[in-house]
Parts: sequence; C-alpha cells; structure tokens
Amino acid sequence: MAGLGKFLKQAQKMQEEMTKVQEALAQREVEASSGGGAVKAVARCDGSIARIKIDPKVVDPKDVEMLEDLVLGAVTNALEVAKKTQTEEMNKVTAGMSLPGMGM
Repeated sequence: MAGLGKFLKQAQKMQEEMTKVQEALAQREVEASSGGGAVKAVARCDGSIARIKIDPKVVDPKDVEMLEDLVLGAVTNALEVAKKTQTEEMNKVTAGMSLPGMGM
C-alpha cells in the first residue's frame, strides 16, 4: 500500500505542476508571420490569438483574397508554434507520458 500512496502523491504533484504550466502557457505568446513579415499573428500557447498586425502596404482593396491568405497563413503558423510550445512544456512535466485528460 505504501507504493500506491507514493504513486498517488506523485500524480497529485504532477497535476499541480501541469496546472501551473497551463496557466503560464495561457500568458506566453509566440509570433509568426507571412508575406515576408507583412502580416504578423501573435498566439498564446493556450491556443488563442492575441493580436494580428498588418502592414498597411499590403492592404489592396482590389486584392482582398491575397490579404486573407496572408492572414490565414500567419495565424496558422502562430497556432502551430503555440501548439508545439505547449506540447514541449507539458512533456517536461509528464516526462513524455501520454496521459488522457491531462490537457494534451
């Protein structure tokens, strides 16, 4: 029984550490761009978008589709970086274990 108690204590500690990491990730921001930096997207590592910056030089009312593509590219890239960062940080806590229901 002592082994089970120790395991449960370790699991609780891991859960507490994961909660702290998730809270920190919700504040951590990453940036990605498209169009050579013409459109920048900033994402938080909890999967939300913080802001988008668009260089006024790429705003062409006659080519809205290009701007849409640039925005989509920047946002997609930012979310990929955020997800990678989230996975890396959570793996530090879980030592790479795949734990169902643990936010991964």
